[in-house]
Amino acid sequence: MGALSKTLTASLVLSFLLLLLAEADHQTIMDINHGAAPSPLPPVLDCGVACAGRCKLSSRPRLCKRACGSCCSKCNCVPPGTAGNLEACPCYANLTTHNQTRKCP
Repeated sequence: MGALSKTLTASLVLSFLLLLLAEADHQTIMDINHGAAPSPLPPVLDCGVACAGRCKLSSRPRLCKRACGSCCSKCNCVPPGTAGNLEACPCYANLTTHNQTRKCP
């Protein structure tokens, strides 16, 4: 019984040391990653998917998707939902046509 107890204790101590070593290695990697320069560009939005969702209830979906795609490419954002929510993307909300009407659906 004494040998089993010693083996169990040794394996627990070894497991604990391996866990500490893995945590230290993880912390070192995290420190290295945080020291790296952040990416200067925000991630690019998939305008096709975003505009398909925005225009799915439109009575003129092709026109809606074309206008939405143009706005999305300029602003890199599309408001959520099928209408409204323009406060989520001010650039999208403020684009206008030559007649000063809202360009983006």
